[in-house]
Amino acid sequence: MAAAGEPYASVTRWETAPDVGTDPDDAPPTGEPAVPAKGGGKGRTFTGIAAAAVTTVLAVVVAGQVTDQGADDTVGARSQARDARDAPVRANGGAAPSVSPSATPLTYEQKMGKVYALSPTLEGPGTFDAIPGVDKAPGKGQKYTYRVDVEQGLGLDGELFAEAVQKTLNDNRSWAHNGGRTFERIHSGDPDFVITLASPGTTADWCARSGLDTTIDNVSCDSAATERVMINAYRWARGSTTYGDQIHAYRQMLINHEIGHRLGYSHVTCDKEGDLAPVMQQQTKFLEYDGIRCRPNPWPYPKS
Repeated sequence: MAAAGEPYASVTRWETAPDVGTDPDDAPPTGEPAVPAKGGGKGRTFTGIAAAAVTTVLAVVVAGQVTDQGADDTVGARSQARDARDAPVRANGGAAPSVSPSATPLTYEQKMGKVYALSPTLEGPGTFDAIPGVDKAPGKGQKYTYRVDVEQGLGLDGELFAEAVQKTLNDNRSWAHNGGRTFERIHSGDPDFVITLASPGTTADWCARSGLDTTIDNVSCDSAATERVMINAYRWARGSTTYGDQIHAYRQMLINHEIGHRLGYSHVTCDKEGDLAPVMQQQTKFLEYDGIRCRPNPWPYPKS
């Protein structure tokens, strides 16, 4: 927006006297009226000529001063206009910082509490990326090594999945209970198993290699005839009705249930109304069995 006066316009009006303000220090110098010289008309004529000359010189000097001041004012006006144009403005009228602060990243718990979009009929390409890096086994019990593979094209956070596997398995409420086992994620080499996040279609393909059908309820499996423990990405992203909005706990249950199969544990059901369901119950499908209803539970040892 332009300033009150056009910054590139002349500030001196040559047809009228300059506006000099009210401060005496800013006023142009003035002389007393010329005193008529004795000696008649020549003296008066000379005096008049001299006075006119002095007046002319003073006018030129004053005009030059006003012009110089006007030039300075013009430069200042240009500078102020440029500064006003270039400076960002805050809502309260002050100058905004040149770099806006970045958004605070989500914590692990916040990410694990979010539901993500993924189609229940998605069929991925069947190719996987191993999550790079190593997570050392934190305990001194029987060590199991594993790799985390994530199918390409899922649009899910593979590093979050890998972090969840490591934290879940090494929790004292999980299969690492009381130091009996410890789990280490590796990136290469020969792991004990590969826990794999895959689309429903790819999960079904790998589970079928071990004689398991995951298509009826869109579930996960331990494909025991292969190296892969398959986590259905649809369930990982969306959860199940049995867990409602407890998506973090549901993801922990998925990991613990399928790794439990890899460790040799079979399906069981709850046997007392209102108890926590065993982690090896098929909790994605049901929490009530044979008239007994139990509560959702993601842990093998929930009371630790």
